[in-house]
Amino acid sequence: MSISFSASTRAIAATLALGAACVAQAAAGGACAARSPDGRQALVELYTSEGCSSCPPADDWLARLASHRAALRIVPLALHVDYWDGLGWTDRFAQHRFTERQRALASRGGGSFVYTPEVAVAGRELRNWRDADAFERRVVATAAEPARVGIALSAARRADALDVDLSVTPRAGAPRAVVAYLALYENGIESQVRAGENRGATLHHERVVRQWIGPLASKASAAAPLDVQRRLPLPAGLRAQDAARYGIAAFVEDPATGDVLQALDLPLCG
Repeated sequence: MSISFSASTRAIAATLALGAACVAQAAAGGACAARSPDGRQALVELYTSEGCSSCPPADDWLARLASHRAALRIVPLALHVDYWDGLGWTDRFAQHRFTERQRALASRGGGSFVYTPEVAVAGRELRNWRDADAFERRVVATAAEPARVGIALSAARRADALDVDLSVTPRAGAPRAVVAYLALYENGIESQVRAGENRGATLHHERVVRQWIGPLASKASAAAPLDVQRRLPLPAGLRAQDAARYGIAAFVEDPATGDVLQALDLPLCG
């Protein structure tokens, strides 16, 4: 599947130029930082598994999508579920919490059936995600909405760990209660599958979530800022040139509806 760019999508890219410059400037000082824009950025969740023969094309789709994430104003993440693990191949990236999150997504939609590959945009299932026009319509519509929360995110590497600071600020129309999540993702992964439906295949993965923190909630009963500091372990002995494979994503969700109100991406920069 190819990804096409309409005039509206290209226009969105221009609005991100300032934010990208801010990240680059922060990186020069030895730490990374980013702030969310005034409009919403769509969290794109791909529920996938190395044990599923239908998933490699979806993984490739997400990888192509990720290379255009600024233009599309999206934050893509690959969440590997574990319910395929008993069918011949154990996915080393699978986490049960992602299966639980996918089941909650299905329940909010009035169902109980989960499947792979599945795509959710801004907290809502998008069944026709393979249709480039349908996908673009969803993300463009999301980006056109004013964000009801703002996110500021910074990260600094300390030996084999990453110190992350997250700040969430309510804006006009924010729900009384929100929850935030942090995800450490990894790019450029190759995996040799030796059993199951993809036996003999070499799979290529991008944006794979390796660590997941949340839900994080403010203790206040009404809409209030949320400030979080976390230290995330990195692989021991990670070389500087390999650190660029990692990044942090943050997003804020309305726990009552599951809507993702805002999302932010921060590639690791040293």
